[in-house]
Amino acid sequence: MEQMMRSVLLSMAKNRTANRMAQRYGLRFGANRFVAGETLESAIDTVRNLNRQGLKVTLDHLGEFVSDASEANKLADDCIDTVRAIHRANADATLSVKMTQLGMDIGLDVCMANMRRILGEANQYGISVNIDMEDFPRCQQTLDIFDTLRQEYSNVSTVIQAYLYRSLEDVLRLGQQGAAIRIVKGAYKEPEEVAYPEKQDVDANYVKLMEAQLLSNGYTMIATHDEKIIDHAKTFVAAHNIPADKFEFQMLYGIRTNLQEQLVKEGYQVRVYVPYGTDWYGYFMRRLAERPANVGFVLRGVLH
Repeated sequence: MEQMMRSVLLSMAKNRTANRMAQRYGLRFGANRFVAGETLESAIDTVRNLNRQGLKVTLDHLGEFVSDASEANKLADDCIDTVRAIHRANADATLSVKMTQLGMDIGLDVCMANMRRILGEANQYGISVNIDMEDFPRCQQTLDIFDTLRQEYSNVSTVIQAYLYRSLEDVLRLGQQGAAIRIVKGAYKEPEEVAYPEKQDVDANYVKLMEAQLLSNGYTMIATHDEKIIDHAKTFVAAHNIPADKFEFQMLYGIRTNLQEQLVKEGYQVRVYVPYGTDWYGYFMRRLAERPANVGFVLRGVLH
């Protein structure tokens, strides 16, 4: 039943009609649990609050699967505004972006021009930019973009998804080159031909990726709420004398906040992934799909 619900929610995440309706009616359907408002100002307020708690942040101005070049350019402008706002606030924050947000589906030249604008601006202020990974058909092109940009900018990182069969090979290659990688389980609906269908296999592969990256020359972002994996990471870094400045834990805004605070108290670096903006629907549906029990929370919020 849970797997069926997950499939339905992931399918709904790409429904453009539902997305337009969601934007019209705002965050009232419970999305404000996971999204830090629709404006940059509300996002920066959230960043300040999290920083006061000892938490680092990565901001994501929501948007994906853009099919118009002018819209992609506008979203790139919004990302630059976010970078400047982080700098003005003297916030401990980075930026996360999606390649389809910046025009990858329109043309590589559009996407690369927008990424170079964003990275150039962020580099002036010492702010890092993470390239989020999207669905499998866009995986290789996203990594190709990352490989190109990493030759030009030192402030760029990317994401590898543990549910893909190919990911260990990607981590070994990138880690050897000293790349900074965020490791996630994966939140898109993928066929069994390319992705592990069973949770236990995804978890096992996650641990392999995490260990390989931790032992590499690169920086490791351990993005998970899974306490078993987090405990394993703690044991692993202690056993291999991996310095605290070589890795960090990452979690999503609004999820496992007590665990985030606990890790900070234990002396670990913790970064919270904070999305904001009006185009929140797809992100929100994927969060529900990761834990369908959250649907009950949303329904209770709507009905009360």
